[in-house]
Amino acid sequence: WSWYLLVSPRMVGLSMDFSVLLEPLGFVKILEWVFAIFVFATCGGFQGETTLLVSCEGVVNKTVTAAFAYPFRLNTVEFSAPDPKGCAGTWTDVHLMGDFSSSAQFFVALAALVFLYCIAALVVYVGYNHVYQQNSKFPLTDLSISALIAFLCLVSTCAWAKALADIKVSTGASIIPEIESCKVPGTTCHFVSVTRMGILNVSVVFGLLNVALWGGNVWLVYKDTKLHNQWNRISESP
Repeated sequence: WSWYLLVSPRMVGLSMDFSVLLEPLGFVKILEWVFAIFVFATCGGFQGETTLLVSCEGVVNKTVTAAFAYPFRLNTVEFSAPDPKGCAGTWTDVHLMGDFSSSAQFFVALAALVFLYCIAALVVYVGYNHVYQQNSKFPLTDLSISALIAFLCLVSTCAWAKALADIKVSTGASIIPEIESCKVPGTTCHFVSVTRMGILNVSVVFGLLNVALWGGNVWLVYKDTKLHNQWNRISESP
């Protein structure tokens, strides 16, 4: 509906009113727009690596690394070989475990869509607020979309939080017992480090804040609909 307004200014009349941004409905939409940026910036821009210390025949204390990043298809990430000959042929291709791309991409893609929707909604609030208030269909449409986004934000954040917990396991010290090359006699592996994932923890926090914001947004939009007005009339009638 917002795009229809954008392409048909002659039919509805553009009337800029920035004061709506100071009202709860407009201010919350700005916060949602900002938090959507933080969500896909903190998750989509992450890059890290996990490092092991390997000692094997002919090689002593050689570090091997596996670099991983969004969208976290860890099963495609391979550790570097300890030496060009692969520890006398005992070191085979070693990959991290797990593919968490579906949860990560769902989380980031939803944030991008929310970002675009917030821009469209703000254009309507600022430029066509008089039409928004006079036509009951627009608040109802806004209510439906806001409720859907609130639900999807909850689902995507929960899915991403679970995936993040699994990513920490799949890149931590627990991976060593799963590496067959480290079980070869004469070969020892020690976990060294993994990139801190505090920024990914922050992305989950922003995801939860988005859920709270969109939940509040649903209530604010609901008050502008005829459903709320009808309920008030029913509750006030004797």
